[in-house]
Amino acid sequence: MLTTSRRFTLHALLACTALGLTTQSYAQQVFKITAIPDESPTELARKAAPLVAYLSQKLGMKVEFTPVSDYAAAVETLVNRQVDMAWFGGFTFVQAQVRSGGKVLPLVQREEDAHFKSVFITAQPGILALADLKGKTLSFGAPSSTSGHLMPRNYLLEAKINPDTDLKRVAFSGAHDATIAAVAAGKVDAGALNISVWDKFVADKKVDTSKVRVFYTTPAYFDYNWSVHADMPPALRTKLTQAFLDLNSGNPEGKALLELQRASRFIPTQAANYKGIEAAARSAGLLK
Repeated sequence: MLTTSRRFTLHALLACTALGLTTQSYAQQVFKITAIPDESPTELARKAAPLVAYLSQKLGMKVEFTPVSDYAAAVETLVNRQVDMAWFGGFTFVQAQVRSGGKVLPLVQREEDAHFKSVFITAQPGILALADLKGKTLSFGAPSSTSGHLMPRNYLLEAKINPDTDLKRVAFSGAHDATIAAVAAGKVDAGALNISVWDKFVADKKVDTSKVRVFYTTPAYFDYNWSVHADMPPALRTKLTQAFLDLNSGNPEGKALLELQRASRFIPTQAANYKGIEAAARSAGLLK
């Protein structure tokens, strides 16, 4: 028969063993990330690969990038905890937060996302201002895109232009690069997209700016962020946040990663920053 002392020792050993197994199990799990498909699958994969390697090293666990088919799927995978972290636009973050009852938290954003903008582009010489879009065809990006739909629509409405009644036709290309292609090919008279993608295309000479040009740039607003589910352990959340904050252009790895993410650096963010996006979505009837 076990003495009280021996029983206590046995219980302690069993508890330590269980704790050890739990810790080991957690350390071996796969940390999954995803992103809204606002660019082509090959471009998203190219941007994700170095970040996955960096986070694996920083977190001490395997990290995998899990692509999704559309913006709604990105929202659902994080809300349902099928992934651990998601790259959202401002609008998809708001959708995820509403859908989860406030259980989705933004961790970090690029410094550029604190004052993000959209551009309207055209290849038509007669289009010089938003008012010139009346009776014309226009392509947005994806329906749930902040910079490719929600905010361009918001600024059109502020200019007293209703895309659904004042334009000849509204199309959705699905992604920012596809919007550029549609305008360049003459499939639509104009397009609205993310300024960062436009600038990248211009820098890489992937668009002929003698034919396709920007005719309107929106005011600034908050946009993209990396978000997690509120059920994530605080210690892991802190570690993850710090991994992004540690990125800097002073070393080759940090410089390469930041350039791929089109960021000068990452900064902390909070849900309150996206109240303006939520208000715009509700005003446009895109969020019930």
